[in-house]
Amino acid sequence: MKNPIKKIALILILIIILPALIFSLYEINSLNESERVIEEIYNNQLEAILFSVNQYSEDIVSGWRSKLNLLLTDNISHPEYFKAKADSFLSINKAISLIIFADSLEGKSTSKLYYGTGEHENNYSYNIKDFLKNNSAKIKKLYTYERGGYSKIEPLPDESTDTSNVLIFLLDDPADIKNICIMVIDPAKFVRDALGAKIKEIAEDKFIITCSSLKAKNSNEFIFTTEDLQNQKIQQRKNLWLIPNYQLGILLKGRTIEALAKSRSTTSLILISILIIILISGVYIVFRSVRKEMELTRIKSDFVSNVSHELRTPLALISMFAETLEMGRAASEEKKKEYYSIISKEATRLSRIVNKILSFSKIEAGRREYRFSSVSVNRLVEEVFYSYQFHLQNSGFKFSYSTGESVPEIQADGEAISEALINLIDNAIKYSNDKKEITITTGSGQDSIFIEVKDKGMGISEENQKKIFEKFYRVSNGLVHNTKGTGLGLTLVKHIVDAHHGKIKVKSKLNEGSSFILNFPINNKIKL
Repeated sequence: MKNPIKKIALILILIIILPALIFSLYEINSLNESERVIEEIYNNQLEAILFSVNQYSEDIVSGWRSKLNLLLTDNISHPEYFKAKADSFLSINKAISLIIFADSLEGKSTSKLYYGTGEHENNYSYNIKDFLKNNSAKIKKLYTYERGGYSKIEPLPDESTDTSNVLIFLLDDPADIKNICIMVIDPAKFVRDALGAKIKEIAEDKFIITCSSLKAKNSNEFIFTTEDLQNQKIQQRKNLWLIPNYQLGILLKGRTIEALAKSRSTTSLILISILIIILISGVYIVFRSVRKEMELTRIKSDFVSNVSHELRTPLALISMFAETLEMGRAASEEKKKEYYSIISKEATRLSRIVNKILSFSKIEAGRREYRFSSVSVNRLVEEVFYSYQFHLQNSGFKFSYSTGESVPEIQADGEAISEALINLIDNAIKYSNDKKEITITTGSGQDSIFIEVKDKGMGISEENQKKIFEKFYRVSNGLVHNTKGTGLGLTLVKHIVDAHHGKIKVKSKLNEGSSFILNFPINNKIKL
């Protein structure tokens, strides 16, 4: 296994050096392309700013839409009150030149909320049906979005004039209210009055942000700017969503391209250093993971071998003695009872192995469930003790228990705690040599109770004590390794204790024995 690990380590070292070297050469060569890089930086900055401004503009129009819905729903049946509210709405939002409502794509019924200037009144008094017909495809999309629960606002250029834009959206459709809303806005007023404060807030002292018309003859003719450009050139321009004939422009203040390039060069060197550190850290983590996976593969292989042995032994004994009884080869009734006892004992052993594997499988799949109720730990220990007493005494063990006085009941899964206790006893049996002695003790402290299982067996070294609760782990040397097992018992014990918000401690010395102490909180806050 060492050779593959060395090969992997060599490959990972090459993975560190080559990317770092390639990236360093790339960064040095890219310094001559600083203007292109800065342009990309400007573009990214503009994209973020543009998105913020565009989102804000949509929020404003969405607010207008909500107010129109409320205005129409509450006041359309009272013409005078409706007109007063409408005038108040439009006097506040002066960027709106005209609002027209239509009941359908055919425009069978239309009405105007506000005429604005006579220019707009003349344009839309007679052309509304043609307008709806010419833009029917986009309006149908709005209905599709509306059915999907999304209220979209569709911008259109106003072909009748260069100084306005049209927004189309759908209103809520209570009885007798027009569903299609056509809103004509003045882009210059919309940008200055509605978006100006937000743009200044975003620009702060870092950027100069401008807005200009695509149809303007002079590229430096702006309808809005946060500051005077002083003959500086706009670096990037992007269209606005709701008024696509207008653009936002951006210029970074106070720093030249050369200064930014130098700053970027320094930043690149720092990034190279950080990258090398990250790569080294990553390779170390990958190497540890690979080594751990290889170790886990070996452990799983041992697990399969050990489980096969664990299953084969009781099955062979059950089969042999069952066949002996079936063929009538038992010499006496005492022998029959002995064979039956062996079959029963091995069947119980086989059942415990299978249950242990099934419990582990449920834990791995996240399907292990615990049923909490009031449990007397002393009673559980007594039940387990009397279940094992006869078997252990016949096997030459000195088996005893001592229950503490006034040990309170706790909220726990009694079967799970019994399972944990049985696993600890099984381990104590397996790893006991000549000193066959097992003691179970219970007691309580200020805020917890404990169960201690103590033996005088082989013991566990300090190095292995850190790993014994890992799945499939078994000590890889000495007499402990020669004792067959699944490597799952302590993993199950740890999971059960953790599920009860408890703690498990181990005290052990080689050739002197081991002590496992399970602590459970008295005031367990697990929901029943």
